[in-house]
Amino acid sequence: MQQLIECVPNFSEGKDMHIINQIVSAMESVEGVRVLNVDPGKATNRTVVTMVGEPGLVVEAAFRAIKTAGELIDMASHKGEHPRMGATDVCPLIPIANISMEETVKYAVQLAEKVGKELNLPVYLYEAAQNDKERSNLSVIRAGEYEGFATKILSPQWKPDFGPAVFDAKRGATVIGARDFLVAYNINLNTTSTRRANAVAFDIREAGRTVKEKGQVVKDAEGKPVTIPGSLKAVKAIGWFIEEYGIAQISINLTNINITPMHIAFDEASRKAEKRGLRVTGSELVGLIPLKAMTDAGRYFLEKQNRSVGVSESELIRIAVRSLGLNELSPFKPEERIIEYRLANPADQKLVSMSLKDFADETASESPAPGGGSISAYVGALGVSLATMVANLSSHKAGWDDQWQTFSHWADKGQQLKKKLVALVDADTAAFNRIMDAFSLPKTTEAEKTTRTNAIQDATKFAIEVPLQVMSVAFESMEIIKTMAEIGNPNSVSDAGVGALCARTAVMGAFMNVRINAASCTDKTFVNKTLLEGSKIQQETIEMENQILEIVNKKIGL
Repeated sequence: MQQLIECVPNFSEGKDMHIINQIVSAMESVEGVRVLNVDPGKATNRTVVTMVGEPGLVVEAAFRAIKTAGELIDMASHKGEHPRMGATDVCPLIPIANISMEETVKYAVQLAEKVGKELNLPVYLYEAAQNDKERSNLSVIRAGEYEGFATKILSPQWKPDFGPAVFDAKRGATVIGARDFLVAYNINLNTTSTRRANAVAFDIREAGRTVKEKGQVVKDAEGKPVTIPGSLKAVKAIGWFIEEYGIAQISINLTNINITPMHIAFDEASRKAEKRGLRVTGSELVGLIPLKAMTDAGRYFLEKQNRSVGVSESELIRIAVRSLGLNELSPFKPEERIIEYRLANPADQKLVSMSLKDFADETASESPAPGGGSISAYVGALGVSLATMVANLSSHKAGWDDQWQTFSHWADKGQQLKKKLVALVDADTAAFNRIMDAFSLPKTTEAEKTTRTNAIQDATKFAIEVPLQVMSVAFESMEIIKTMAEIGNPNSVSDAGVGALCARTAVMGAFMNVRINAASCTDKTFVNKTLLEGSKIQQETIEMENQILEIVNKKIGL
């Protein structure tokens, strides 16, 4: 399985697009690396770039970008609101797929050593890549910033991990490390006061604020400053004024969105701001964000309204964007800012991206795909969609307010099953194409014949497993359909009935595909096990359909 890491270098240039484009081009010159996002900020005079790829390729792309930035950016003349100490200020590597943090650390150290040695640049390790925890925190390393670095680097305590212990007036120094996924997030305030913004930042950030009396820092018995912790864990924050927008912001790093997600930070900042006579007007995302962070936010705000969370993924994102005010300063485009959307391959969604008319036309064409498997998956998606509709209508039915959470649960489950079945529409066609590709392999030599035969059998098994998944998910949807027939809005009981018919069709149609593909599979143990499982699902589906239709017909009464 392909290993993927993300790299999010921050460059001390946010105004000159000619320079920024050259740095980005240096990354893109490494084949196999994808630049997902380029986010320049004029007021901070800083650009955050997100790229992803296999580890070795990302290390090379990052090296070329750091080299180019050092050649083009002059730190001696740099001004900006964001703390910084070098042309490439910070360059973290983040594990994304099939790679551990320990492995990612090795690549970060490899990059740092290469930069220090070949570019003769002072480099500090941070976060997971730094063994000395006294200097693993980025804010501690960067304290004093570029202006104080000429003195700081002379201290034995701040000897670089790699590269010379010499102040580089043009390039400054670079911090390289490995960390978990971090969300850079700014919250907008209706004030121009940096001091007020800082007050709110200190209220919420985990480090809190230092206690002072009569302007002096209060220290404990060990001589350490006494602090009052902030209200949120895994949150770093400062306040600043952004001249470009004419407002103050709370600049936040969410270091673990499983502990403190974006929507919790937004609401807590809103509460703390209100206590200080301020108001949060919106927010701004820097770089990319995982899909789950957006859909979780959508669910959070819907639940606060006692509304069903069983809406489409796109609707959850729309609710999140509006509730968080992510469109206040510039348009928020999900296809550009959500990491899964940026990584998605359009070819994997060819069929489901079509209009209904185009899909029907494609099915009716002389092409053998999409065939019965894809159609079965789509019919199943329609069936569970009808049940989800009934759940949402019931959740919002006047007089049923005390039951909204029950129906919200079923609607949410329906949306998850619908998403799986929609994905299986293209997966089934991809399975068919995989068989065709295997048959087209060369068969001149004995070795080629063996490779071809194995490839055909592997593809055949895959073409059996996909419709079997369709059967399993479509059958699972019948629980929702039956529940909606029993307790859902009685005016929509016929919709539940049609949903049952669709689910039955999906199961039986998919089983035909399982069987016809199984006939070409030489692994009889696998075939017998699969057919036994498929027969069981089909029989249980027919029984469930009869139960649902009996309920529906009784309620219709005619």
